[in-house]
Amino acid sequence: MHTQHHWITTPLTADLLRGALDLERTEHGVLPHRLPAWARAQYPDGQLAMAESQPSGVRLVFRTRATAVELDTRPTKREYTGAPPRPDGVYELLVDGRLAGRGSVKDGNTLTIDMATGSAELRTGPAGTVRFDGLPGDDKDVEIWLPHNETTELVALRTDAPVDPAPDRGRRVWLHHGSSISHGSDAAGPTGIWPAVAASLAGVELVNLGLAGSALLDPFTARTLRDTPADLISLKIGINVVNADAMRVRAFTPAVHGFLDTIREGHPDVPLLVVSPILCPIHEDTPGPSAPDLDHLSDGQLRFVAMGDPAETAAGKLTLRVVRDELARVVAQRAKEDPHLYYLDGLRLYGEADHEELPLPDQLHPDAATHRRIGERFAEQVFAADGAFGPAAHR
Repeated sequence: MHTQHHWITTPLTADLLRGALDLERTEHGVLPHRLPAWARAQYPDGQLAMAESQPSGVRLVFRTRATAVELDTRPTKREYTGAPPRPDGVYELLVDGRLAGRGSVKDGNTLTIDMATGSAELRTGPAGTVRFDGLPGDDKDVEIWLPHNETTELVALRTDAPVDPAPDRGRRVWLHHGSSISHGSDAAGPTGIWPAVAASLAGVELVNLGLAGSALLDPFTARTLRDTPADLISLKIGINVVNADAMRVRAFTPAVHGFLDTIREGHPDVPLLVVSPILCPIHEDTPGPSAPDLDHLSDGQLRFVAMGDPAETAAGKLTLRVVRDELARVVAQRAKEDPHLYYLDGLRLYGEADHEELPLPDQLHPDAATHRRIGERFAEQVFAADGAFGPAAHR
């Protein structure tokens, strides 16, 4: 049975949230977004809308003596026609930086997606509650990391002691942009996505703009990165451009330059790291698009296949090898004038030997163990004393 608590309800305001760039007022509460409203308006795409509203890296952060915390939310669950049900999104509670609880909200809306036709249907449902109990009764920093892969409308925060915004600990802010792999794909929980693993090991504040299916060098994303305060910036570029078959070399290389130019307008001296794609065998030498392998969907497995023709690389179609070569060349060229620009080959985070040991279950996305490995490797290499984001990195 639950102890009787005298609940205090605290308004859900921006000063309690980290990792969100915009808070949309809704009928029942607030919806955190990872792209501002003006950027979302420039291309009202279903995949982008879903990705940027999934609060990867977004957390409630406060200081309190509370021993019990309740959060009411209205999540949006995803179902794929013909595929097995997806697990509920995971909320993770950290006390003074250490994992102290996990939970889920069963209720909420349901978005049913038909991978064969691309259609989607939204069914609305009620809000639910995730509860954390038995916390120590002294002053502490509490973080509730929201599910990285489940759109989450925040309805109410209740505690049995008053809540204050957490003080600024003076940690460097790391702004990261990438694809579904950076978004968190098949990680086990929101603190298990590789950027969160790396940020925790390095002691930095993460703002994660990993956007599943949507790291497409969009100018509005570059302007968002330009306008977001940050001490360190990294960009993981390539897999989405290939698997969307979005551009050829002729468009890709100038788009990369333009993306970097825009970020530099707002952050002229910030350490800026370009990371090329991790190993993905289906696209190393075969262009996109990638498509769901509908043959395997009926036996409950979602897998992806590359639909392009390797012969078309001669005509400028992109593969991961082509992308890595172009990114290395662009960064080497620009670094002559830009001493704070760096390059990391994604194969140093996950390459052939890793794939032998930890293959990509759906041919595209890393699993939970691989997220941890990529996060640890990134922290070791990039936040090392001599790394791009090392303590000696320009501030």
